[in-house]
Amino acid sequence: MSEGEVFHEKQRLELCAIHALNNVLQERVFTKETADDICKRLAPQCVMNPHRSVLGTGNYDVNVIMAALQSRGLAAVWWDERRSVQNLCLDKIQGFILNVPSRVSLGIVSLPLRRRHWLAVREVHGHFYNLDSKLKGPACIGGETELRSFLTEQLSQDVAEMLLVVQKEVDEDGTWLKPDDTRK
Repeated sequence: MSEGEVFHEKQRLELCAIHALNNVLQERVFTKETADDICKRLAPQCVMNPHRSVLGTGNYDVNVIMAALQSRGLAAVWWDERRSVQNLCLDKIQGFILNVPSRVSLGIVSLPLRRRHWLAVREVHGHFYNLDSKLKGPACIGGETELRSFLTEQLSQDVAEMLLVVQKEVDEDGTWLKPDDTRK
């Protein structure tokens, strides 16, 4: 990847959690094999692992994402959507991983089903990007104002969730949140 480029993995199988992790880290760190190893560590006695698809195609849960980030000295902070995204201290946040409803399609045919999908958002070279693996490439969101609008819109969807990707120390001291918001 040359300077100025934005790393972006595209969707394959049900590996959106892996793509979101790699996209938020801006490098290929995790693979299906590393995610499967994390699943085995999380549930060593289970024949049918509860942290991934029984078909072996991915569909990893939040526990896998959190363990993967911890292996890199990072933490995932659950965002309480009762708060305003205006309270985020963006300079302390490495990126965002969102879990949003997503349409299911077979080729060009869209089915009347909705599933959950992981996507990443982060700042690269002074601009925030939507790094959704279902997109053809990174989509520039813009600056802080546009990012806050984007996140608010994403979180307004039914059952959308957001994780803040931060350094472990930032999680521990809570500096991902502006000091005037005292609810933690």
